[in-house]
Amino acid sequence: MSSVMTLYGAVPATVLQRAAAIRLLICDVDGVLSNGLIYLGNNGEEFKTFCTRDGAGMKAVMKAGVDIGVITGRNSRIVSDRMQNLGVRHLVQGADDKLPHFEQLLAKLGLSAEQAAYIGDDTIDLPVMRACGLGIAVADAHPLVVREADYVTRIGGGFGAVREVCDLLLQARGLLPSEGEASV
Repeated sequence: MSSVMTLYGAVPATVLQRAAAIRLLICDVDGVLSNGLIYLGNNGEEFKTFCTRDGAGMKAVMKAGVDIGVITGRNSRIVSDRMQNLGVRHLVQGADDKLPHFEQLLAKLGLSAEQAAYIGDDTIDLPVMRACGLGIAVADAHPLVVREADYVTRIGGGFGAVREVCDLLLQARGLLPSEGEASV
């Protein structure tokens, strides 16, 4: 099996080929866009952390014509606010079964499953990962998710794993900034 060098190391050439076909990147939140920890205040308020590099990567791939969607099992105003700030138009929260929402989003956008990538970290994500064209697990994902992923990030969830995937999608399109060029 041949491999291709990326910013993050060698990947199978088939992964880069699949990445070139992606028109929709769907992300989970807890454990992917955040580090998976949920901080609760004394008055019931919830806090999450997000990596700014992930946001920059998401904006870069959207600029390159890749749509971004988020399907998460929890409901959180923090997530709504963050996605609105990033310009993410497709957000589903409170999804115990993510597959029907994935299928609805594909139909809405007129895309095939092969044109979608999904990045997850736990077993709730497996049905969508199996159905899409490029199933991705973050480095610190559950072992069953890692085992079934087409690609496993080198970076953990909430610490730039989504940026790594965005850079992979950009490289597959020949759109990574060259050395010395300003980044996004």
